[in-house]
Amino acid sequence: TPRQLESLVRLSESLARMRLGRVVTRDDVLEAVRLMKVATQAAATDPRTGRIDMDMITTGRSTAARELEENLAASLKELLVERRGNRLGVSEIRRQLSEILNAQVQQEDLTDILKVMDADGLVQFNERAQTIFVRAGVVG
Repeated sequence: TPRQLESLVRLSESLARMRLGRVVTRDDVLEAVRLMKVATQAAATDPRTGRIDMDMITTGRSTAARELEENLAASLKELLVERRGNRLGVSEIRRQLSEILNAQVQQEDLTDILKVMDADGLVQFNERAQTIFVRAGVVG
């Protein structure tokens, strides 16, 4: 992109200045390209898997994290369909989801999904009391 090209030019010029040169050399440009590649690779590496994931650069989240959140949201909706019209504790929901998914559900992940569901009108989430009221609009 033009922005990356401008960055390469600035990096190359900075490398030349660091060695007190007045002219940018081929070596300065090659080092600037190497630095950009290393920085891009570091930004695109998923800390959970250690693999390069371009979603990390474009969205700030890894594909694995996005898929985990989507799976958690779908499982939560399935769980709540049977409980329309009821008030539930978040800790109980978390425990049941952990059993269903056979994995520990993080409080922060569950809270984020409940906030989205609250904004969508599917539940009424009381963060202070750590309870939700399941509205009739929840479908599996």
